[in-house]
Amino acid sequence: MAANVETMFYVRETPWHGLGTKVDEALSSAEALKKAGLDWAVIPKPLFTEDGMEAEGFVANVRSSDNKVLGVVSDRYRICQNTEAFDFTDALIGEGVKYETAGSLANGKKVWMLAKMPGSHKILGDDFDPYLVFSNCHDGTGAIRVAVTPIRVVCQNTLNVALKTAKRAWSTCHKGNLESKMEEAYMTLTMAKTYMERLAEEAETLAQFQLSRGMIEEILEAMFPVSEEKTDRVKNNKEQAKSEILTLLDAHDIQKFGKNNAWSFMNAVSDWAGHRTPLRKTATYNEMNFAKTIEGHPVLDQAKILVDSFMKVA
Repeated sequence: MAANVETMFYVRETPWHGLGTKVDEALSSAEALKKAGLDWAVIPKPLFTEDGMEAEGFVANVRSSDNKVLGVVSDRYRICQNTEAFDFTDALIGEGVKYETAGSLANGKKVWMLAKMPGSHKILGDDFDPYLVFSNCHDGTGAIRVAVTPIRVVCQNTLNVALKTAKRAWSTCHKGNLESKMEEAYMTLTMAKTYMERLAEEAETLAQFQLSRGMIEEILEAMFPVSEEKTDRVKNNKEQAKSEILTLLDAHDIQKFGKNNAWSFMNAVSDWAGHRTPLRKTATYNEMNFAKTIEGHPVLDQAKILVDSFMKVA
């Protein structure tokens, strides 16, 4: 890639690089969680007011390993332990899925496991490795989630864009019996494969749609509006973001898709969103970036909506 592109980024690494613990030798979810130090339990404990009165209707979810409070929830909230949440994934191992990494976000409030699906998918001649991210929350904000995360091998970009024809993330309902676990595993593989197939079809469609320079500038202006901002610093940051994405459009590994078509543009936005060097890198930056990967990056989704709007009127 051009030198001026490289200076904007860290070494291109997967969104979970540096997070979690490698568990690639684990043969079960329980073993993976143990290797990653995530085999602790969540215990509901009563809450008390400052004057010693019990707060009825609510409990604190407390981690057994250090008594850390992970969240305050209704006393009707059903705790799903990590070992229970992820054990349905063991049925995927026989289908060629392999555990790779396990970790936690937000100081243990969300626990995740990453597994690589077998093989690679070709999308417009490029290799994409499909991953599955499983997450379990203990702060009452979410259910057990599964997300498909396709990684473009050549640059480690994440392209889990929102599609109208396939889900990229969904919740699971854990009932505990073997039959339901097998059903969840089968559903997970089916939905993940469907997403990858639909993504390839969408890429073909996007690659055939040419974006004029005016269209690209209009999309970027909608993504990073500067007229509404009050401070010069914010205006400059947004102008810089637009400039960086335009620079990325000229990168060699994006130009291979053709100059300024919609798929090239989506790859440029993905590259910018996933790998750019932030002006201020906070202690939780990597965690926040990975959290966006699990559910889909809002900047990438916005770009797709704006591109679709031009394609509808073409």
